[in-house]
Amino acid sequence: MGQGYNNNSRRKTVQETDYPFEKEQINRRKKAAPAPQKQHREKLPSTVEEQIEKLIERGCTVEDEEFAKETLTDINYFRLAHYFSLFLEEDGKYREGTKFNQVMRVYDFDRKLRNLLLEVLEEIEITLRAHCSNYHAIRYGATGYLNADTFSHVHKHQSFLTKIQRLIETNRDSEMVQHYMKKHGGEFPLWVIMELFSFGGVNLFYSDMKPQDKMAVSKQYYGLSSGTLEMKLRMMSDFRNHCAHYHRLYDWEMGDLHSAEGSVFEYILIMKEIYRRPRKWRDGFLKQFRRLYYDYTDIVDLAMLGFPEDWLELLSEDENGVSEA
Repeated sequence: MGQGYNNNSRRKTVQETDYPFEKEQINRRKKAAPAPQKQHREKLPSTVEEQIEKLIERGCTVEDEEFAKETLTDINYFRLAHYFSLFLEEDGKYREGTKFNQVMRVYDFDRKLRNLLLEVLEEIEITLRAHCSNYHAIRYGATGYLNADTFSHVHKHQSFLTKIQRLIETNRDSEMVQHYMKKHGGEFPLWVIMELFSFGGVNLFYSDMKPQDKMAVSKQYYGLSSGTLEMKLRMMSDFRNHCAHYHRLYDWEMGDLHSAEGSVFEYILIMKEIYRRPRKWRDGFLKQFRRLYYDYTDIVDLAMLGFPEDWLELLSEDENGVSEA
């Protein structure tokens, strides 16, 4: 494991900081008494030079001020503060030896990890679209989705149709929508409509399918019960949104997502299970992740992502539990 960062210093109450998540970073696992209400004061903007000065005052070594200026010009200080908070001591100062370049290496690792995860999550989403649209269209017809009887009793059909109409209107200038408006009188087959859905929209479509249809899709394509698949897809949708909005992963408890608690590693294990392409997983994501990690072993501790010591074996196992690491 990397020797650059560990969070063993987070033990006591921190002084008031500029950013609420800095205090949370130190005390988030403690149940603190509610703080007395204070009068709100307006936050004042600061120049890049003032931001650098503030970092130095709090104990961060800035070895290359030109690099720091370029970085803070291009990346919002508030965003980077999420990463600087990882190096905070209990008194609100940065741990001795904290360097600007060191923090930026954690930032870069986190950014590259999100990109790797998003590639896999994109494939999971696209595959789910195909599974749902192919199954439903073959069973009920290309436009069977317009009939409420093709869904379960919990399905709110009018709201569903309204959302579809809104999606068509929002994408009315796209070549795909223009084609079906002009050539097919605005009659969209399900496999076209499905391309307009977000990950959350596809998940909702799946959860509203009839129980027997959900079971057929989950068993045929994923080898899971429909309830288990539905729960895991919801988690993946939340995980995808977390990554797509560039939120920090490193030392971040994914229990902050509403769907379930768990570490980043636990979400990656679910990704692996739903991905269902073991060879591509090993030769693609896992190979790239190993290369990424080894490039940052000087600063990254995978325990901060919830990785156990046998992480490589777990991520290399096939569906029979045999590791090819």
